[in-house]
Amino acid sequence: MSKPILVPPGVEAIFATPSHIKVKGPLGQLELDMPSELKLQYDEPNHLITIARSDDDRRSRSLNGLYRTLVANMVEGTSKGFEKPMELYGTAYSVNVKGTKLVLQVGFCHEVVFDIPQGIKVEVSQNNAQQDNPARFVIKGIDKREVGQFAAEVRAARPPEPYKGKGIRYAREQVRRKEGKAFAGTE
Repeated sequence: MSKPILVPPGVEAIFATPSHIKVKGPLGQLELDMPSELKLQYDEPNHLITIARSDDDRRSRSLNGLYRTLVANMVEGTSKGFEKPMELYGTAYSVNVKGTKLVLQVGFCHEVVFDIPQGIKVEVSQNNAQQDNPARFVIKGIDKREVGQFAAEVRAARPPEPYKGKGIRYAREQVRRKEGKAFAGTE
């Protein structure tokens, strides 16, 4: 038995079978199938979801923790949502949203274009990167895995380099800077 998950007001948990859950909230709806070792239980008056495992072997214990986290993320995502703030460092680097496309200028001779997945929103707060002021945008959605996956794909287009720090990074990400080659002066 794992730690119970509190279902906040405005979120509805629907159990079609003991191993299938559908969570509806103000931001959307998510579904999940559970493995046969796990069973979902809902305490209606207290609004608590618990996940029980059939036995105590290693696989069941690890699946219990994984699926408890997945269900908790579904409840949080449909009620509050998830967001991943991103920053773009580099002179003349820019970010724009054109319809369902995320368009980045990151130092290549061409634009880097991403199709924004269904259920994901991108909000740009500052389009152009300045000398010490990065371009900023936020990736939002109700599915934590999809938000993180899309953010990782965007970051992989131009990861931050260690010498000047130029590139795409998560907000508040620390980039270890390296010192450039030392100048060998004549004596």
